[in-house]
Amino acid sequence: MSNRTSKKNPDLSRSNPERFTSAGFILAAIGSSVGLGNMWKFPYITGKHGGAAFFLLFMICLILVGLPILLAEMTIGRGGRGDAATSLYNLTGKKHWRLIGLLSVLCAFLIMSYYAVVAGWTLHYTVESITGALFRGGDDYRGKFESFASGYWPVFWQAVVMLLCGWVIAKGVSGGIEKFNKILIPGFLAILLVLMVHSLTLPGAGQGVEFFLKPDFGKLDAESALIALGHAFFSLSLGMGCMLTYGSYVEQKQSLGSATLAIGLGDLLYAFIAGLVIFPTVFSFGLEPGEGVGLAFMALPAAFSQMPFGFLFGGLFFVLLAIAALTSAVSILEVPVAYAMHNWKWSRKKAAAVISSVCFLVGVPSALSVGGVLGAFQPGGKTVFDWFDFVTSYVLMPIGGLAVTLFTGYAWKRAGEEAGLSGFWYKIWMFLIKIVAPILILLVFLYSVGIISV
Repeated sequence: MSNRTSKKNPDLSRSNPERFTSAGFILAAIGSSVGLGNMWKFPYITGKHGGAAFFLLFMICLILVGLPILLAEMTIGRGGRGDAATSLYNLTGKKHWRLIGLLSVLCAFLIMSYYAVVAGWTLHYTVESITGALFRGGDDYRGKFESFASGYWPVFWQAVVMLLCGWVIAKGVSGGIEKFNKILIPGFLAILLVLMVHSLTLPGAGQGVEFFLKPDFGKLDAESALIALGHAFFSLSLGMGCMLTYGSYVEQKQSLGSATLAIGLGDLLYAFIAGLVIFPTVFSFGLEPGEGVGLAFMALPAAFSQMPFGFLFGGLFFVLLAIAALTSAVSILEVPVAYAMHNWKWSRKKAAAVISSVCFLVGVPSALSVGGVLGAFQPGGKTVFDWFDFVTSYVLMPIGGLAVTLFTGYAWKRAGEEAGLSGFWYKIWMFLIKIVAPILILLVFLYSVGIISV
């Protein structure tokens, strides 16, 4: 009996009939990977760790860890033709792999619950910037953010995000997810290029470009390497079942190796252009490039308020953030929805409606904990939002990524055949999957939870 079949799953090619087109799959996968990590987190961690040198380090980590695991997740998905848990079982017939895969489903569900909160912030700021309301009433943008976060508006915008994502998911793979990304991703690139050209023409922009493109390797240390490694892993939406689930909708004729390279290059391209948007603006207005969360929601609004047509460029920037957030959110929500469809035999519309509603309710405490009515509730020194982020980003995602490497490298013998790799490239992939990636993921995990320090 083939490793791709079992007595309970005699024909996996028919077990999941929904399919992406080749172009639709690439755009959807890029939409998943190009999230707030590229447009928000990447610029400030790059700024904090020395600019161009960190970007080069990130590229190396993406090649050594990110792309091999990305290929593995998509290969498992297409081979197993199921959700993140079912695919692992379909390929082995062993229940413990289903349980391990279920951790990725749980991870995606929990991430979506608080990711929708941040996505909601981007929608709120989009409206506030375009209408000009953001730039009225003084220049205390930290105070404005805290005032917004302390009320109930974050819950409203969280609900809008969940409704929108649930609606897209309910429309199906080709009619919903693919169409959604075909519209938003080209628009995302167009806005990104407009903002890049504008940023590069600002007074003093050259300092920002030099900071971003001129390497200073003296600013790198062991901590920088672990952070670059972790971001390479997280920026591709790995370890939470997104790419595995999307892989189950890929046509057999699609080259997964080519798709992996296209997605990786797309991720790098967007991160690179984002740097050319953020850093010239930051240096032009004397901001701190490593400021963190406040860079997007507090510092940059101050910069937009000082430039001609700032409401327009600020609006475009937050539209950009919103698109990045929504395309990623759709891929995250699809993971538990696909699980409900396969394992509970729900229709896609029912699964999208129920999972979105429950996810919204679970996320409300996170929405109210960032300065809101639950802000003072901080067990262990962390808000509810911070705890959700910590458990998913630093525990469940590394476990999910490690499981993918072990499954592909040791438990499933036909991974190379499904991936379309043989000879030299198969050996390289297996070396990275079996040895390099597990070791590095383990190091990031131990560093993230504070077991090791550098």
